[in-house]
Amino acid sequence: MTNTVRNQATTTDPQPYRWRWLALAAVLTAEIMDLLDATVVGVAAPSIQADLGGDSTVLQWIAAGYTLAFAVGLITGGRLGDLYGRRRMFLVGLVGFVAASALCGLAASPEMLVASRVAQGLFGAVLIPQGFGVIKSMFPPRELGTAFSTFGPAIALAAVAGPILGGALIAWDLGGVGWRTIFLVNVPIGLACLALAAKVMPESRADDGPRPDPVGMLLVSTGLVLLIFPLVQGRELGWPGWVFAMMAASVPVLVLFALHQVRRRAAGRAPLVEPALFRTRAFTAGLVVGLVFFAGMTGLVFALGLYLQIALGFSALAAGLTQAPWALGTAAGAIAGGAGLGRRFGRTLMQAGAVVMALGIGVVALALALTGGGAVSGWHLAPGLALCGIGMGLLITQFFEIVLAGVSLPMVGSASGVLNANQQLGSAAGVAVLGTVFFTMFEAGDSLGAMQTVLGWTVALVLLSGALAGALPRHARAEDAPG
Repeated sequence: MTNTVRNQATTTDPQPYRWRWLALAAVLTAEIMDLLDATVVGVAAPSIQADLGGDSTVLQWIAAGYTLAFAVGLITGGRLGDLYGRRRMFLVGLVGFVAASALCGLAASPEMLVASRVAQGLFGAVLIPQGFGVIKSMFPPRELGTAFSTFGPAIALAAVAGPILGGALIAWDLGGVGWRTIFLVNVPIGLACLALAAKVMPESRADDGPRPDPVGMLLVSTGLVLLIFPLVQGRELGWPGWVFAMMAASVPVLVLFALHQVRRRAAGRAPLVEPALFRTRAFTAGLVVGLVFFAGMTGLVFALGLYLQIALGFSALAAGLTQAPWALGTAAGAIAGGAGLGRRFGRTLMQAGAVVMALGIGVVALALALTGGGAVSGWHLAPGLALCGIGMGLLITQFFEIVLAGVSLPMVGSASGVLNANQQLGSAAGVAVLGTVFFTMFEAGDSLGAMQTVLGWTVALVLLSGALAGALPRHARAEDAPG
C-alpha cells in the first residue's frame, strides 16, 4: 500500500520519511529529463531536417511547441497535485512524458514530431510541479533546506549540459538512429525513474479536498498563451505588430484571472493560485529575481551556442564540449554552496554568486576581444566559462530554498506551478530579447559585436538579479509561511 503523508505534518515536527532521499532522486531525475529535452533540440535541428524534411517554421515548432505547452500547463499542473495527489500526478505525468518521448523518437514526419513535442510539454507540466510538494511533505524542517538546495544545481547543470549531451548523442549515433537518440534515451531512464517513484514516493494532497477551478484554468491558460507565444515565436516572425497586440491582450486576461482567484478564495473555495502566496516576501521577491536571472542565463546559453556554431563553425559536439567548463563550474559552485556556505550566508551568497558570474562573463568577453573572435578556441573561453559556472552554482543553490521555505504544504502546488511558469517566462523572454539582439548584429556582419553585446546585456541582468535578491529574507524561514 502506498505511504501517505498528510498536510497536518507541517503543523508539528514531522517524522522523517524513510525513503525520502530515494524519492528525491526520482524527483531530480524527472527534473533533469525535462530540462534536457527543452535544450537538446537546438543542436539536433540540422539532422532532423535532413532526415524528416520540413520547412523552417515546422522546425521552429519542434522546440517552440514543447516550450509553449510546458509553460502554459504548469500552473494548472501544479494544482492538480493538490487536488488528486502529488504522487499520482507525478506518475501520470511521467508515464505520459516517457510515451511522448518514444513517439518523438519514432516520428515519421516533422508534423508528428511537433505533435509529440507538444504532448511532451503538456505531460511535463503535470510532472514537474509535483516535486516541490513531494519534498515538502517528506522532509523535516532541519533537512528541507538541503533537499531544496539540490534543485538549483540540477536546473543549472541541465540547462548548460543539454547542448553537450545532444551533441554527444548525435555524434555517437547509437544503433544508427542519429538524432532520434536524444528522445529515445528518455525511455529507459524514465521507466527506471517510474519504477523508483512507484516504490518509494509517498502520497500527499491538500486535506480540505479542494475542487477544480475550470474558469481559472481557462483564464490563466489563455493569458499565458497570449504572453508566451509572442516571446517564443516573435523573433522568428520578425516581430510583426500583432505579436505585440497579443502580449498587450494578455494583461487584461491575467488581471481578470487574478480577480477571479481573489473572489474564489473570499467565497471559501480553493483557487487555482492562492492569493496568500503573494503576501509572502520571499515568494514575491523570488519571482522577480528568478525572472531576471533566468532571462540572462538562458539567453546567454542560446546565443553562445549559436555563436560557436554559425559564426565560428564549431560542430554540435565541439560547441557542447566548449561549454563543459561552465557545467563543471556550476557543479563546483553548487557543492560549495551546499557544503555550509549557503546555511551561513544565505542571500549574501546569492549576491556574491551574481558578482562572480558577472566577472566570468567579463573574462569571456575579454578572451573574445583579445583573439578577435574568429581565432578563439574552447581553451580561450574555458577560464571565463568556469568562473561563470561557479558564480551560477553559488547563486542558484540558495534560490529555491529561500523562496519556497515560507510556503506551507497546502499552497505548494500553486507555488510550484507559478514559480516554474515564471522561470519559463524569464527563459522565453531572455531568448527572445538576446536572440533578437544577436541576430540583428550578426546579420549585419558583426558576429563578434553581436556576441559581445549579448555578454554585456547578460552581465547587466545577472547583476540586477543579485541586487534584487537583497529584497529576499537573509535566510530561509519556514515560519513565514502563510496560513
